[in-house]
Amino acid sequence: MVTKFLRLLGKEVGGLHQAAYLLGIFAFGSQILALVRDRLLAHQFGAGSALDVYYAAFRIPDFIFTTVGSIVALSVIIPFFVERLERNREEAREYLDHICSFFFVLITGVSIVAFFLMPFLSKILFPGFTGKEYNELVFLSRILLLSPILLGLSNIFGAITQSFRRFFIYSLSPIVYNLGIIFGIVLLSPIFGVRGVVFGLILGAALHAGVQLPFIISQKMTPRPRLHFFTPTIKKSVLLSIPRTIALGSSHIASLVLIAYASTFAVGSIAVFVFAFNLQSIPLTIIGVSYSLATFPTLARAFSKGDHAQFLTHISAATRHIIFWSLPIMGLFIVLRAHIVRVILGSGAFNWSDTRLTAATFALFTISVVFQSLILLFARGMYAMGKTILPLIANLLGAGVIVACAFLFVWVFRTSPSVTHFVTQTLRVDDLGGTSVLMLALAFSAGSAFNCAVLWVAFQKRFPTFTPLVGKTLVQSVVASLLGGIAAYITLNLTDNAVNLNSFFGILSHGVGAGIVGGAVWYFLLFLFKNHELSEITSTLKRKIWKTNVVGPAPEVTL
Repeated sequence: MVTKFLRLLGKEVGGLHQAAYLLGIFAFGSQILALVRDRLLAHQFGAGSALDVYYAAFRIPDFIFTTVGSIVALSVIIPFFVERLERNREEAREYLDHICSFFFVLITGVSIVAFFLMPFLSKILFPGFTGKEYNELVFLSRILLLSPILLGLSNIFGAITQSFRRFFIYSLSPIVYNLGIIFGIVLLSPIFGVRGVVFGLILGAALHAGVQLPFIISQKMTPRPRLHFFTPTIKKSVLLSIPRTIALGSSHIASLVLIAYASTFAVGSIAVFVFAFNLQSIPLTIIGVSYSLATFPTLARAFSKGDHAQFLTHISAATRHIIFWSLPIMGLFIVLRAHIVRVILGSGAFNWSDTRLTAATFALFTISVVFQSLILLFARGMYAMGKTILPLIANLLGAGVIVACAFLFVWVFRTSPSVTHFVTQTLRVDDLGGTSVLMLALAFSAGSAFNCAVLWVAFQKRFPTFTPLVGKTLVQSVVASLLGGIAAYITLNLTDNAVNLNSFFGILSHGVGAGIVGGAVWYFLLFLFKNHELSEITSTLKRKIWKTNVVGPAPEVTL
C-alpha cells in the first residue's frame, strides 16, 4: 500500500484536462477538509466575537503574504525555472537558491517590522475592537506572522513540483494545511481557546511546505542559502512581479477594507462574511484554481515558442470548461443556499439566525464564482504572454469598484427602506438584524464582474476569435443552468412536507434530492444541445487517468 502511494506521488501528469481534473479532485478533498474545519469552528465558537477576532487577525499576515509573497508566486517563478531547467539543470538550481534567499530575507524583515507595528496597525484597521478583543487581536496577528514565511517557502517548492508536473505532490499541500488547523480546533482549542486554532494553523503552514520536501530533495533541488542573491535574473523576476504584487495587493486591500468595515457592524458580521466567502471558495478552488494552474505551464511554453494558435486553443478550452462547470454550480448553490449552510455549519453555537444570514450572504457571493474563476485564468494567460500591466489595471479597477460599491450599497441599504425590504425579503432575512453584511458580498461580486469584463475584452482584442470559440458554450450553459436551478427550486417546494426539515438527514436528503433533479435537467439539456464540453469530459474520463504510466525523475523534463 505504501509503495503504491509513493508510486502515485511520483507520477508525471500530462494533458490539460487530466491535470485539471487531478488538481480538482485533490482540491475537492482539501475543500471537504475546509468544510470540516469551518463546521468545527462554527460549532465551537458560533458567529460571535471570538471568530470575529480570529478572522480579523488573518488580515495583516495575509496581506504580507499576498504582496511580499507574490515575488515567489508560481506564475513568476515557473517560466524562469522551466526556461533554465530545459537548458541546464544546475542553472535552474542556482536560480532557486537566489530567489529563495532573497525571499527569506525580505519576508523575515517585513514580518519583524509588522510585529512591532501590530498594535498601531490593528487600532487603525479594526476600530470596532476594543479592550480584551483588541489585545487578543494583536496577539494572534503576531503569531500568524509566521504563516507568510512558511507559505512563501511552500510556493517556491510548489513551483518545482509543478514544473516537473508532479501535481499529486503539489495537491497534498492544502490538504495537510487544513489537517493542521483541524488538529488545532479539536485538540488545542479546548485548552487554549481560539489561540489553539492559530497554533494549529501554524502547524498546517509548516506541513504545507514540508510535504513537498521529499520530492525536491530527491531531485537535488533543495534551495541553498546564498549571501549574494540579488542577481540580474532575480532583479528581473522582482520587476516582473511588481505589477502582479500591486494587483494582488489591491484585491487584498479591498478585502481588508470590507473586513475592517464589517468590524463596525453587528457582532458576528466578520464571521458571517468569512464563512460565506469560504463556502463560495469551494467551487472557485475546484474549478477556477485547478484549470488556471493546470493551464499555465502549457500557456507559458506555447507563447514562448511563438505558437499562438496552440495558446488560443488551450485558453479557450479552459474558459469553456470553467463556464461549463461554474454556471450550474452557481445556480444550484443559490437555490440550495440554506440547505448547504445548515448541513455544513449548522451545529453547536452556530444558531438558526447565523445560518440564515450566512446563507443569504453566501448566495450573493456565489454570483462571483464564474467571474473569479475566469479572472484567475485570464491573469495567468496574460502573465504567460509577458503582459503584467493589464492584469494590474484590471485588478486595481476591480478593487476600486468593490470598495466604492461597498460604501455605496451599505449607504443605500441603510437609508432606503424599499431597497432594504426588497433585498431582505428576497433572501428571506427580513426579520434578522445585522443584514448590512449582505451589501459587502454584493459589492464583491460587482467588482469581480467588472474585473472579469476588462480582461475578457482584452483577450478578445488580442484574439478576435476568442469570444466566438466560447460563445456557444456560454449560451448553452446559461440556458441549461437556469432551467436546472428552476427545476431544483420547484422540487424543494414540492417535497417540503416529504421530509423532516428539523433533522440533519432530513435537510441533507431534501437538498440532495433537489440538487439531483436540477443536475439531471442541466445534463439532459446539454445532451440535447450536443454540448462539446460534455463530450470532452466523457472522453477524458474514459482514458482512465489513474492508470497513467509512472514517469521517474529525469534530467530533462518534457512539459
